[in-house]
Amino acid sequence: MTTAKPNETDSNQSFSSSKSQLKDVQKSSIDQQSWSFWTVFSSTFLTIFLAEMGDKTQLATLLISAQSQSPWVVFAGAATALITTSLLGVLIGYWIARRLSPQILDLAVALLLLLITGLLIGDVIS
Repeated sequence: MTTAKPNETDSNQSFSSSKSQLKDVQKSSIDQQSWSFWTVFSSTFLTIFLAEMGDKTQLATLLISAQSQSPWVVFAGAATALITTSLLGVLIGYWIARRLSPQILDLAVALLLLLITGLLIGDVIS
């Protein structure tokens, strides 16, 4: 009887198909990883860059530089301070993300933003 050979052929085709799908997934995950770095980097850079334009930090740096007549020293001090605060933000965010589920983290951020919005509206009204 030849019932074993069609099953072997089917299993070989299935294995070959699975192997091909695995290669496709690996290739797409490699592409995703390379895009992921640049996507995260550029979105982080643009968000922070735009948020800091005209911010009180930039204005304080401008005023200190104008008063001190030492722009490179002011730049070094301001850059070190911004790097330090960014590092703290990243480390604290990483620590929180490891301890809270994404759903709880999303809920906490949403509630915090609603609270801040309410406080700002209350400040404008009064």
